[in-house]
Amino acid sequence: MLAKVLKKIFGSQNERILKAMEPLVARINDLEPAVQALDDSALAAKTGEFRQRLEQGAGLDDLLPEAFAVVRESSRRVLAMRHFDVQLIGGIVLHQGKISEMKTGEGKTLVATLAVYLNALSGRGVHVVTVNDYLARRDAEWMGKLYNFLGLKVGVIVHGVDDAARKEAYAADVTYGTNNEFGFDYLRDNMKFRLDDFCQREPHFAIVDEVDSILIDEARTPLIISGPADVSTELYVKVNTLLPHFKAETHYTVDEKARSVALTEEGVALGEKLLGVDNLYDPRNIEQLHHLNQALKAHVLFKRDVDYLVRDDQVVIVDEFTGRAMAGRRFSDGLHQALEAKEGVKVERENQTMASVTFQNYFRMYEKLAGMTGTADTEAAEFKKIYNLDVVVIPTHHPMVRIDYPDAIYKTLNAKYRAIVREIKDLHEKGQPVLVGTISIDVSEKISAQLKKEKIPHAVLNAKQHDKEAEIVADAGHKGKVTIATNMAGRGTDIKLGEGVADLGGLHILGTSRHESRRIDNQLRGRSGRQGDPGSSRFFLSLEDDLLRIFGSDRISGIMDRLGMEEDEPIEHNMISKAIENAQRKVEGHNFEIRKHLLEYDDVMNKQREVIYRQRREVLTSTDLKEVVLEMVGDLVQNLVVEFAEEKIPSEDWDWSGIEERFNALFSFPLAWDEPAKADLNGEELATRLRAAVKSRYEEREEEIGPENMRQLERIILLQMVDSHWKEHLLNMDHLKEGIGLRGYGQKNPLIEYKREGFQMFMEMIEAMREKTVSTLLRIRLVRDDDVEAIEAQQRNRRPPMQLSREQPGEEQPRRPVTRQEDKVGRNAPCPCGSGKKHKRCCGRQG
Repeated sequence: MLAKVLKKIFGSQNERILKAMEPLVARINDLEPAVQALDDSALAAKTGEFRQRLEQGAGLDDLLPEAFAVVRESSRRVLAMRHFDVQLIGGIVLHQGKISEMKTGEGKTLVATLAVYLNALSGRGVHVVTVNDYLARRDAEWMGKLYNFLGLKVGVIVHGVDDAARKEAYAADVTYGTNNEFGFDYLRDNMKFRLDDFCQREPHFAIVDEVDSILIDEARTPLIISGPADVSTELYVKVNTLLPHFKAETHYTVDEKARSVALTEEGVALGEKLLGVDNLYDPRNIEQLHHLNQALKAHVLFKRDVDYLVRDDQVVIVDEFTGRAMAGRRFSDGLHQALEAKEGVKVERENQTMASVTFQNYFRMYEKLAGMTGTADTEAAEFKKIYNLDVVVIPTHHPMVRIDYPDAIYKTLNAKYRAIVREIKDLHEKGQPVLVGTISIDVSEKISAQLKKEKIPHAVLNAKQHDKEAEIVADAGHKGKVTIATNMAGRGTDIKLGEGVADLGGLHILGTSRHESRRIDNQLRGRSGRQGDPGSSRFFLSLEDDLLRIFGSDRISGIMDRLGMEEDEPIEHNMISKAIENAQRKVEGHNFEIRKHLLEYDDVMNKQREVIYRQRREVLTSTDLKEVVLEMVGDLVQNLVVEFAEEKIPSEDWDWSGIEERFNALFSFPLAWDEPAKADLNGEELATRLRAAVKSRYEEREEEIGPENMRQLERIILLQMVDSHWKEHLLNMDHLKEGIGLRGYGQKNPLIEYKREGFQMFMEMIEAMREKTVSTLLRIRLVRDDDVEAIEAQQRNRRPPMQLSREQPGEEQPRRPVTRQEDKVGRNAPCPCGSGKKHKRCCGRQG
């Protein structure tokens, strides 16, 4: 109550932020007459003037009013579009590093030009991140006219562009591209062997369009670059043939909320019988258990034309949020191979991770980050917690007049589809255009088939027809048009009303079901009612929809039964709509936990990733790495001394055979000291003499090879060792993460254990890398001078074919047991969870 009173007196925080910007908007407006008086060349010359003032110490905030006034006038001349005052506010919000929430049709693409231009004046580059290649190309070409007029260079990064073109695009003042391309380029750059081959500059300022889609929805799936692992694919095919023997509930159970499937005791016994093994949970059989679990998941949880397509004898992922086909991407951890076996296409080899990053950690590298969307306020808390981004809701230029009708809920799917077709038919006969939103390709094709029976002309837009997206969406607001679209449709593309449509009620949005995220529903609604246009929306649901079926439709079903409602009679009530919204909130909360969980674990890897990538860059930028190598020698010598030089024992009684053996293993030459040389030493003296011996040997090797060749070899060998050990470390960390959940049974926090052991493994990797680098450099032999160039060329070309992928969200099922001794539990031992059952038949069954 007190909060409501205070809000009434002082206004909401959002209102106070907007009010504080009014004087700035007034200053921009006051400058308009003077800027309008400039001719084209004088207007374009303002860019050079602003840059000069920046060099003289002016700040971007000082230039903001003039820069915004210049962009507004330039846009009026070049694009025939003048920024409204609310768009100026949106631009200020973006420049301040916040999220600008603007309704669909309010001109977000134009708003971005204000902050982009101002921040591009520094010459450090601005990235504009879009959700797909089409929008990146469109916006770069469309807004590029404005930037070019003002003397800025524009680049675009899309799938299939070569490295030379990418480098040129990143060198531009403004670079458009997708989140995937920016993220993968970051990973690819940090796998290159020459600094000149890097494409990206240091991340400076990014504006993320459809920020909720990119930083929230897609943040559950890390970007992964992998190469083929040496694993046979025959087992996937073999296990796939066994699946018909497994029956639901008898041999496995399904948890649709968690999207997981688990073998029952009968299922484990059947698996052991069919695979011919005594115990599926024996470490020797864990690969077969993993394949069986993934095959079950592929058959039970993943549906063709919903989760994936089969196109050109390949399994192609369909993005769950956008409905887009993600060509070239693969599910991780063998799931994609299991789907290939299920569909009878060629099973490709499994991949090993070579580099990975989450979107959270990639975008947090930018000095300044901002975003735009029509639907961010529902996730404001997450934006603040994860990215430190505030959300500011920008008022609309014209009042919103769209009518949002209550949901119509039917008992069965068939009744719902019949009602949808009736509604479409009625509106089509009236001439009012309809956009039918579906959550999957499968549903879009079912409705299309029913409309064909009714002889209602319509267009279908889904992952199978994505090439025609712009053309189909552009026509969706014309009289009598019926457009069926998955969630991919229309993000970033305005649907303008055709002639006479406003009088018919504008564009009607017909949702065929609720998405698990309220934002996706709001995005669909937002396709109608742009810039004060009339419009309407209604969602059609059934008790058999996944959301209602999984999240408690029993109560609603009971109400319908008590009211004696017929199958084709809907229930429409705000109470029901609120119950559905609460279910969506629960799912959103669950998904937030998944993203937070992913980030907590990736934060551990992120610190390690930063160390490795920084070390790689230091190697690439250095012309002389001799001191680095000798520093490694010093560290290795110190470790040897700590292990063998016991201060309380006379040096002649130390384990000299152990010292000599370890020294030879580390530095590849014998330590030939006589007995007097071993007497009267302490640890510090031993270290000094050992370092001197290794340095002398290293300089001998340098003289043999030649100093210039040695410098090249140092760089090549160091890079090779960093890369090979980092790749192996990523695999080990994957295995650790998969099994770390078992620590919970021992009353230990899995995340803390992961951090502790991950750090220990990282330090072991660094130590192994030092040892291998030093011993290789002391052992290497060159036959000819041109061998160095040959080795360098071989290193640059040694990469296996790289696979870009997005990890399947929510993949929590462990693949292998943790191999550390404390976690091993005998197959017949009591289960550590305290159930009293044998471990094999209790928690052991879960991996």
